[in-house]
Amino acid sequence: MPFKPPEVVKCPKCNQNVYAAEEVPAAGKKWHKMCFKCGLCKKMLEAMTMAEHEGQVYCKQCYGRKFGPKGYGFGQGAGTLGMDTGEHLGNKSGSEMTNKPNYAPPPGAGLHE
Repeated sequence: MPFKPPEVVKCPKCNQNVYAAEEVPAAGKKWHKMCFKCGLCKKMLEAMTMAEHEGQVYCKQCYGRKFGPKGYGFGQGAGTLGMDTGEHLGNKSGSEMTNKPNYAPPPGAGLHE
């Protein structure tokens, strides 16, 4: 029976080897404890305080700001209806946001004579 070395796993953040004593399993991968930080605010994460989006990990607060619903009623207190489009979080310009429905009106709608 030949000797098999243990499988070496790479950290998705720094691409270095992750050994069992320093691993944090989350989002289907194994991370170094010091690499397991929010992709925006750099806060240290735990498996229960993180959210994953397209391979990146975020704290729940930054995840909600970047990918959560926007607009009136989704804020955290009075005065949350603002003009912040989230560009500082990597969101695209707010120019494509509109309050118009994105469906075609039924044929003949609006043609009153």
